[in-house]
Amino acid sequence: MRFLDDRQPAHDLTYDDVFMVPRRSSVSSRYDVDLSTADGTGTTLPLVVANMTAIAGKRMAETVARRGGLVVIPQDIPLPVVTDVIAAVKQRHLILDTPIVLSPDQTVAEALALMPKRAHRAAVVVAEGRPLGVVTAEDCAEVDRFAQVGAVMSSPLVAVPSDVDPRTAFDALDRARAPLAVGVDGDGRLVGVLTRAGALRATVYQPAVDADGGLRIAAAIGVNGDVGAKAATLLEAGVDCLVVDTAHGHQDRMIDALGAVRALDPQVPVAAGNVVDADGTTALIEAGADIVKVGVGPGAMCTTRMMTGVGRPQFSAVLDCAARARELGAHVWADGGVRHPRDVALALAAGASSVMIGSWFAGTHESPGDLEHDSEGRAYKVSFGMASARAVANRTSTESAFDRARKGLYEEGISSSRMYLDPVRPGVEDLIDQISAGVRSACTYAGAHTLAEFQDRAVVGLQSAAGYHEGRPLATSW
Repeated sequence: MRFLDDRQPAHDLTYDDVFMVPRRSSVSSRYDVDLSTADGTGTTLPLVVANMTAIAGKRMAETVARRGGLVVIPQDIPLPVVTDVIAAVKQRHLILDTPIVLSPDQTVAEALALMPKRAHRAAVVVAEGRPLGVVTAEDCAEVDRFAQVGAVMSSPLVAVPSDVDPRTAFDALDRARAPLAVGVDGDGRLVGVLTRAGALRATVYQPAVDADGGLRIAAAIGVNGDVGAKAATLLEAGVDCLVVDTAHGHQDRMIDALGAVRALDPQVPVAAGNVVDADGTTALIEAGADIVKVGVGPGAMCTTRMMTGVGRPQFSAVLDCAARARELGAHVWADGGVRHPRDVALALAAGASSVMIGSWFAGTHESPGDLEHDSEGRAYKVSFGMASARAVANRTSTESAFDRARKGLYEEGISSSRMYLDPVRPGVEDLIDQISAGVRSACTYAGAHTLAEFQDRAVVGLQSAAGYHEGRPLATSW
């Protein structure tokens, strides 16, 4: 990346402060762009879901990995639960989505409670492992909540083999005008479900898979306690990337933690952070990090900058840290501060191998929280920062009441925020489509077939607040 007219900025920059200039391009289509990363994580899409309890869970992990990205399971989750999540995600189908399963005698109320857990918003009615029908939210409308789903399910089914070609499945759904198909094995037992959008996505995205063909997943540990033992447990469970995470990464405890992890000789990438400058980046790489997480305070749930004055505008932080990491043969993830696809593209242009996203994905069907509705009927999920009083309370649940109360005096994050689901894009895959389209298009403007070419060819200029405002679309006329 270079600055337009080679003018170096006089101050640090956020994503809003910069724009990219189009270059002569031989890339004829977005689909000619390869978004695979080179940081050793095996991802085919440069997106990492942040290790936040309200966002990163089993459903999110399998869905994002199926589209090529990576989810980091939070360090606050008990290790036995994390190992179960890793095992479950590894077993998920690479094309078919995991279904919500009901027996014929379960009620409509139970169906309505479970369907929001999946973006396809449907459940499969099953008897002895074999699908009988599909029940959707529309089927349950104006139906007695105690009615059995066997009486309201839609049938006949659109059934396809579990190894079906996505185009074939799409055509079958289109002919039947059905909301989704059920994938079955040779004995007719349910394996998964596939929507028309899912079939299309299976032809656009390449899943992030390990050497055994299982979906990839990452997990985080903190810098306190027996770091080596925790890391060993996660490595034994088959985690594909280990993230050593703390708000202030450039500290002695982080260096010690990385030493404990490196003593295990992990055969997977080790990420660590967070830092915002070249010195911090150097310290973590020299201590054993393959990937450095960059960002202090840009997240939507984070109050660190307002509380402490500590942090750095994210574009400049990524640019500085990525340059140093490149010199040392390592990589960086840009962690936080993205609100639009353009921000992801700019972070990648600045040198990030992937971009971590948190709150943006909180308001989706796949995030762990329950779906709530406000007084106007709008759907939302509750999100919170990982340094908030709520997160600290969860993290210290095994400590004494006195110690918990004392730690609860200080917080640097929002404890409860409503993240509304976009009615047009309610699932994380919808957002991935939007982000992927923007990043692919940015690459075509830069004349880049790969992310490496994109980082080499990107030309960035500085703009005023008025310049940024000029680029925003108008929902109504002026």
